[in-house]
Amino acid sequence: MHGEYKMPGGKLVVIDLDVRDGRLAHVQLSGDFFLEPDSALRTIDAALEGQPADMDDAGLARRIRDALAPDVMMYGISPEAIAVAVRRALQGEHLA
Repeated sequence: MHGEYKMPGGKLVVIDLDVRDGRLAHVQLSGDFFLEPDSALRTIDAALEGQPADMDDAGLARRIRDALAPDVMMYGISPEAIAVAVRRALQGEHLA
């Protein structure tokens, strides 16, 4: 599944994932945003991996926020924007 979201005033957020047994699997975040350190990308993927596919946007964003270290810098992206891209992937939507 593939979902995209162009964050207002920000960058493009892209999510590719599968659903296995009602849970997110093989989650891969990409886009034209920046994260410091680069390892935060793997942390976000891991935070979403295994989460229930029916979790709401607030829950997904909270899971991402809780997984990231306080010193992670996100440029042009937010946990909420990632959650929107996940939801769009699950619903078969793309850019808006």
